[in-house]
Amino acid sequence: MSAASGVALPRQPARGAAGLLPQLLLALVCGGYATGAAFGWGSPEAALFMGDFGLSGAAVLACASCFWYWRRRSSRFRPAWLLFAASSGMAGFGNAVWGWYEVVLKAPVPSPSLADFCFLLFAPPAIVGLLVLAKRPVTRAGWVCLALDAWLIGGSLLTLSWSLALAHTAHFRGESVAQAALSLAYPLLDIVLVSMVLALHFRRTSANRSAVNTAIAALALTVLCDALFTSPLLREHYRSGQILDAGWFAGSMLMAYAPWVARDEAARAPSPGRVTHHSGRPISGSLAALTPYLAAAVCTLGILYNVLDGRRIDRVVLFTGCTVVLALVVRQGIMLLDNISLTQELAHKENHFRSLVQGSSDVIMIAAPTGILRYVSPAAAGVYGRDADELIGSELAALIHPEDLGRVVHEVRRFLAAPPAEEPNTRIECRFRSGTGDWLNVESTVNRHHGGLIFNSRDVTERVRLQAQLQHNAEHDPLTDLPNRALFTRKVKQALSGRRATDAGTAVLFIDLDGFKAVNDTVGHQAGDELLVSAARRLQESVRAGDSTARFGGDEFAALILGDGTRDHAAREYRMYEIADRLRLRLSQPYKVEGGTEVRVAASIGVAFAEPGITPGELMRNADLAMYRAKQAGKGRVEMYAPQMQAEVVRRAELATRLRTALHEGEFALLHQPVVELGSGRVTAVGAQARWRSSQGILFTPAEFMRAADDGRGGGGGARVAELGRWMLEEAVEQAAQRYRAGHSVPVFVRLSASRLMDKALPPKSVEALLTRHRLPSGALILELSGGDPRVPLDELEHRLVALRRLGMRIALDGFGSGYAAISALRRLPIDVVKLDRGLVDGVVESARLHKITSGLLRIAADLGLQTVADGVDRPEQVCALRAMGCTHGLGMAFSGPLDEHRLRRALERGDYPVPGGLWTELPEDRDHA
Repeated sequence: MSAASGVALPRQPARGAAGLLPQLLLALVCGGYATGAAFGWGSPEAALFMGDFGLSGAAVLACASCFWYWRRRSSRFRPAWLLFAASSGMAGFGNAVWGWYEVVLKAPVPSPSLADFCFLLFAPPAIVGLLVLAKRPVTRAGWVCLALDAWLIGGSLLTLSWSLALAHTAHFRGESVAQAALSLAYPLLDIVLVSMVLALHFRRTSANRSAVNTAIAALALTVLCDALFTSPLLREHYRSGQILDAGWFAGSMLMAYAPWVARDEAARAPSPGRVTHHSGRPISGSLAALTPYLAAAVCTLGILYNVLDGRRIDRVVLFTGCTVVLALVVRQGIMLLDNISLTQELAHKENHFRSLVQGSSDVIMIAAPTGILRYVSPAAAGVYGRDADELIGSELAALIHPEDLGRVVHEVRRFLAAPPAEEPNTRIECRFRSGTGDWLNVESTVNRHHGGLIFNSRDVTERVRLQAQLQHNAEHDPLTDLPNRALFTRKVKQALSGRRATDAGTAVLFIDLDGFKAVNDTVGHQAGDELLVSAARRLQESVRAGDSTARFGGDEFAALILGDGTRDHAAREYRMYEIADRLRLRLSQPYKVEGGTEVRVAASIGVAFAEPGITPGELMRNADLAMYRAKQAGKGRVEMYAPQMQAEVVRRAELATRLRTALHEGEFALLHQPVVELGSGRVTAVGAQARWRSSQGILFTPAEFMRAADDGRGGGGGARVAELGRWMLEEAVEQAAQRYRAGHSVPVFVRLSASRLMDKALPPKSVEALLTRHRLPSGALILELSGGDPRVPLDELEHRLVALRRLGMRIALDGFGSGYAAISALRRLPIDVVKLDRGLVDGVVESARLHKITSGLLRIAADLGLQTVADGVDRPEQVCALRAMGCTHGLGMAFSGPLDEHRLRRALERGDYPVPGGLWTELPEDRDHA
């Protein structure tokens, strides 16, 4: 029994405990029954009971199990399990009837009886069930071959069975016709069942393979026991409960277990995305093809044995043998026709695929396991520039670039070692030698082929070049072709972390071209671009081959200078300063731009050294800070980074943060400094000045908090300056209106920058609305234009000031005499008041040159009919000197400092300040001479 089961059941892969437990229970039950049968169950009565009702219970269990599976599952194989349930039910009912006679009635079983008919009906449902489970042929020839195979096996078995036993059974020996028919029908149906089992074993469907194998094993074991029971030697001595019943019992238990195997296999079915491995079964395929021929050979050998032994050949044997031979001939003819059809179809497909391969634009190559090319498609002539015949027989390794060969060999070996089901193909990209000797970039899809490889290759040189160009564009500046910030940062990171990380003296230089915007504004953007290209070329020519340069955008450049290992701090600083200063001089030389125009720019350079533990971002930030310090210190110079620069940035950032908070929390106050007529001491106006008293009690002057508000680096300082200017204007107008209502009708000077006056958020109408809201006469507001901003066109500024004057406001020019910008503004802009620059006032007494310059400027203002105001008049001798030169007004510590509102009103109520008497007639040069 165990041997039969082992042959029929295929070896299954290892399962979990859930799948192993039913098998253990099945083995224990079958083994227990076999042990009991071998030792006679302890008594004849127990042997009869177990031999009849034990077999009946096992068959009924198989019937219930198959029926339950039929009810619960929905597939095209459901009818097979219903038929197996019917077959088991017949066997169970037949054994129950047999037990009724032997155990209950204690009488011999009559022949024929109802049990015989039940056993007779066991085979037909099982045969039909096997047909349902079989893989259905797709052609009529397949169905015919299936029937012929079944008859070849069945006829051979019938020939042997008839010669050995059935011929004796066919002689009635006093038996009735019914008894003889039953005696022949039972083994004949078993022969048919065995034929179907053998014929369909190699044709079964792949679905529920374990369940089908178990069902076939159960039927095969049952038929084997039936054959032994049919043998005259065993049948005469058979008694219920003997060892033969253990085979029938095991067959029924296997049939009962078969649906459970189907359920376990369904639970272990792989998910759709999971890769499964199905190993081929060449031995099974060979047996499937040889089974009909082996059956015919057995039949022929049986007949020859009888002839050579001198026995008379029975007509049944002769007829059956002839039909088997005829079936074999017919089957061979069908197979021959089928092979001819398949050969023609294969030739057609081969021609079709040959046309596809030869007409493909991709090159298809087949390489032997040794690497020798066995086939190359004609497309090689167009792709590689080499004939296919020239490539055939050459080594593939000789055609691959030496730098790529190791990588290709490694990938091929890895691919061949991988399971084919997991990795059916792979892709390899390498350089391939063309017929002209050039190297082409080739992408190949590699597949296995009879131990060798198939390469499906295409030329991707243009794609590789395009990718390289796109990569280059992504990492380089489009105008100068220098590396951009991203690539430069990566190079700095490599320098800090690579093998040269320990080289002392590595530094980053940040370079800014001073005056570049003026070139754009005066000569044009095209000339500016030419200047940037020339500057980039000079920068590249001025550094070593191992150093790196970059453009960050605008007029900002950078350079990475690798260290030479010098440990002396002073020596490496001197060396780097020399390099940076040489770059500064080179970049500051004149440039020839569009139209032969010669332009000049200066270069501000910041240098930062790579210290241990520093990151690329910190190193570049330090160089940027040093460059910014160079610009603050006068431009056109080199500055080395020092730690206090970062501390200054932190301090300024903290101050700017507090300033932003102060604007919203009312920490600013507006003070006013009286403007005094130098001749009489009368207060004629006041100048508004903002002061910031921080929450820490620190009083900041305008110069201090304006530096914090406007960091000059685009960090949002412009917005803070604008917000502060708006607050100052509104506060000055409001307080002036209050003084006007209190009887102090003195105008107020409010200082605004040119960029603030041109701000779209401050149109003339908004200033007029502000004056109207506070009911302040427009003549009481004097807008003081401070500083010259080259970014503001004078034409637009002139139109804005003209619009403000039409509203009744007066315009004052601050910093008169400080440079060319003030003279240009005086020439172009509608000015009412000029304020002498503090630098002139400070030296007007001590310096004869400044005395003459100031006197000339005052004469110019007087000739233009402008009111003059001297800023920073702190000493009595300055009052006398300015008054003697024709200056009409002044403000400074000689009269009063900035006052709060309470003190200002007391000064206005007093009305005037004492002024020094007499005239200052002695010139500084005369006094110095004396």
